[in-house]
Amino acid sequence: MSKSIYDEEYRKLIDDLRSERKAAGLTQQALADRLTKPQSFVAKVEGYERRLDVIEFLHWCRVLDVDAAEFLKNLGDI
Repeated sequence: MSKSIYDEEYRKLIDDLRSERKAAGLTQQALADRLTKPQSFVAKVEGYERRLDVIEFLHWCRVLDVDAAEFLKNLGDI
């Protein structure tokens, strides 16, 4: 199994995180501020240029008030 940021499964994860951010009414800058990261961090993740690690994913979910376990369950089969 490839670990590429271009994997279909990874893109689905990021697409869903982006949708959650937008549903929360947050800009990339607002999310970055809450994560105490630069806006470029969010842009690179959402642009598939940078891969999130597990801890970053959990922080992202926490900031968006998303249950990480439910989020992963809802990714469904790819």
